[in-house]
Amino acid sequence: MSAIVLVDAENVRRSVWPNLSREELVERVEPWAEREGVRATVVFEGRGESADDRIVAEAARLHAEGGEVWVATSDRELRERLKPYAKRIIGGGSLARLLART
Repeated sequence: MSAIVLVDAENVRRSVWPNLSREELVERVEPWAEREGVRATVVFEGRGESADDRIVAEAARLHAEGGEVWVATSDRELRERLKPYAKRIIGGGSLARLLART
């Protein structure tokens, strides 16, 4: 099973100037994930639940199922919460710059 990358959408898209639009982020993640041989899910803020909480819950679930979890975020608090579950954490700006080359 390939790694699953959970993308902290607002953190990644706002980490470069000019900011990526929501649409640009989603459009660029797919070809990047394909090149990397991973599956990616872009996580936006939801109604009644923060993106951070959704990312942690999904990372915990995937980890419990034996999945390899990567997360793209520069949010320090979120990174700390993900330590038990994420095998790799990619900085939001690093991913945004990689996506800009797509």
